[in-house]
Amino acid sequence: MTIIDGKATAAAIKQEIAEEVKTIIANGGKQPHLAAILVGHDGGSETYVKNKVLACEACGFKSTLIRFEDDVTEAELLAKVSELNEDPDVDGFIVQLPLPRHIDEQKVIMAIDYRKDVDGFHPINVGRMAIGLPCFISATPLGILTLLRRYGVETSGKKCVVLGRSNIVGKPMAQLMMQKQYGDSTVTVCHSHSATLKEECRQADIIIAAIGQPDFVTADMVREGVVVIDVGTTRVPDATRKSGYRLNGDVKFDEVSAKASMITPVPGGVGPMTICSLMKNTLEAAKKTYF
Repeated sequence: MTIIDGKATAAAIKQEIAEEVKTIIANGGKQPHLAAILVGHDGGSETYVKNKVLACEACGFKSTLIRFEDDVTEAELLAKVSELNEDPDVDGFIVQLPLPRHIDEQKVIMAIDYRKDVDGFHPINVGRMAIGLPCFISATPLGILTLLRRYGVETSGKKCVVLGRSNIVGKPMAQLMMQKQYGDSTVTVCHSHSATLKEECRQADIIIAAIGQPDFVTADMVREGVVVIDVGTTRVPDATRKSGYRLNGDVKFDEVSAKASMITPVPGGVGPMTICSLMKNTLEAAKKTYF
């Protein structure tokens, strides 16, 4: 059984990006610039944005963090989005989700210039991805694709089960695994209401678990030799940790790893690759690769 090490893979990719940035700057090009908008003080979002800032430093990017309190109005937030759209020095930017309830997330996503939408959430990027055109692919699915490639996982013609149907992971992951130039797999999407969920999982060569329920995938749901990608990151109370919690995946790791040929751990699997993919998208935005 092989542990798919997202942390080490992400570190290697960030080093590759840093080398490319050095070359761009040495040739008179512009330093890539990523901006992030953070609203409020959600613990998970704070950690995630902090890690993005550190990743920008590792890649040689310029980074800007823009903070608003929870009571920011939708109009104020949209005005800042418009400002970043117009700023020629900002190559890409993200608005960290979730946003407070009084703000329409979809309206904010729609307001972002799709050419700077390095999160890959704008409908133009989502639509282009769905029909196989060049675009910014959302960071978690892109990170998963990268891990499968770097670990030499054969996906063409294989049966892939995606657990979860979110706009951020489940739906784009299924689209990508289906497409010829990416996964070229036979894809089944399951969710909490799927009647034959266990049977589908038992037939899978590859399982991508993004259902948001800790320890959801158990040993009786997988066959020998399966490749398991665990996207879950739920905070579970743990009195032995200084923080008072631990990150738990959607897969019961100890059980399932005994049957899997390859598996991602939580933490240290998909998580680091998500941030690394955001860096990759920012580099492509700076190079004007797609648009």
